[in-house]
Amino acid sequence: MNTQLSLDRASGIITHHAVKRTTASRLVYALQPSNVNFSRDLPSQDEPGKRPPAHISGVNALTIDRFEGRYLLSGGADSSVAIWDLESQTRNAGGFETYAPLTAVQKTTEEHKLGITQISFYPFDSLAFLTSSYDHTVKIYSSETLTPSASFDLDSVVYNIALSPIASHLLVACATQSPSVRLVDLRSGASTHSLAGHTGAILSTAWSPVREHIVASGATDGSVRFWDIRRSVGELGVLDLEDSTGIPNINDNRAAPQFSRNSSQAKAHKGPVNGIVWTEDGRHMVTCGHDNRIRVWNTETCANTLANFGPMVRNSGLAPCIPILAPAQNLEIEKDVLFYPNEHEILGYEMFEGKLFRRLRRPEQQKRSFEIAAEASASSSSAAARSKKLNVKDRITALAWRAHDVEMYSAHADGGITAWKPHTEEDADLDEEDQREREMKEEGKKRKRGVLDEIYAGLTKKPITFGGLS
Repeated sequence: MNTQLSLDRASGIITHHAVKRTTASRLVYALQPSNVNFSRDLPSQDEPGKRPPAHISGVNALTIDRFEGRYLLSGGADSSVAIWDLESQTRNAGGFETYAPLTAVQKTTEEHKLGITQISFYPFDSLAFLTSSYDHTVKIYSSETLTPSASFDLDSVVYNIALSPIASHLLVACATQSPSVRLVDLRSGASTHSLAGHTGAILSTAWSPVREHIVASGATDGSVRFWDIRRSVGELGVLDLEDSTGIPNINDNRAAPQFSRNSSQAKAHKGPVNGIVWTEDGRHMVTCGHDNRIRVWNTETCANTLANFGPMVRNSGLAPCIPILAPAQNLEIEKDVLFYPNEHEILGYEMFEGKLFRRLRRPEQQKRSFEIAAEASASSSSAAARSKKLNVKDRITALAWRAHDVEMYSAHADGGITAWKPHTEEDADLDEEDQREREMKEEGKKRKRGVLDEIYAGLTKKPITFGGLS
């Protein structure tokens, strides 16, 4: 811990909670790739240093249980599913600390026939989880056996599913290729009704974390709409990127906000919206779209906060592109942090200011970037072609935060899962000190070995004579 922080706490200048927030915030800002790998197989002897993949055909979805923060679920592009125990013993393989799956299932005729698009633990119990797929189905699995207990055919590609973290109604909001949000009731096992209003395919859905009947959806028509599932008529309202004022909310936090209804054609993005996430207190929402913009909204007034995240944001494809918000308890007040899966790297932003503070890449991605840059200088290939060559292989497909810890995990199109853990300046100093100690020990061994070699050489080279008898 910082010395000045310790002194301030001891003298009573700041509280224990302030110290905790400040310390945790430093860790969030210090996330780096760790030397941890996820794989069913050991590294190949023919390719030392290369990490075997967690899923052979790529990882499409990732989630971690929010109760213990112990179990990580991954869904593959080949419809395979694996569950990993983050507290199990790792094995050292090829220089990596490697997790083996607790259990895994490969593609079979009983499971999804196409790739998984989203995976999510049951909201109140990690003994079950749900998956959605390009094969038009949503399935419920047992976490212990990885066998499906129920299946829902929605007759359309399912891009995203969302479950409320607080509601008792157990409805799953499904973003499908049709222009209506589909609601599936886990209790009755039926698709209850649809929420119609979009004019394009639904790509993302997200429940309010404080109002159990409010759900938001984003679609290819560029709009983000809010719904009260108890209402039989249209949406509550839409977000408008041109509206930075909004409508004052006279209700308390338990009631529905006063959404604007004066422009049903309003757009949140100038392109498809494939990412929505609420803040923990439900007062703000982050949306992502194909216009390469991240927008932050005040959900109490529906106003665009005009946070500017700069020109580095990239977003394409219909698959979910959902940022991760670091837990508010780990951050100083009004200093929310957002991590965005920006194709082949993770961008860390201060959410309300849009300030970029970190670009995170795996070591192998950094190496590949240098190799591609070297190829570019020696060839006439276009920048777009070089970028595509990098992104297709190294694209980040999903992010997940580990509850009760300052750790983030990312899924990659090359089949890898990466763990991101804090590495502070103090850690770097300790690593440097350890390195110096190792070098000193190695130097000492070399000197001892040199002295012994000299003694041995002296003994072997010394001439031996035998005196004759007189």
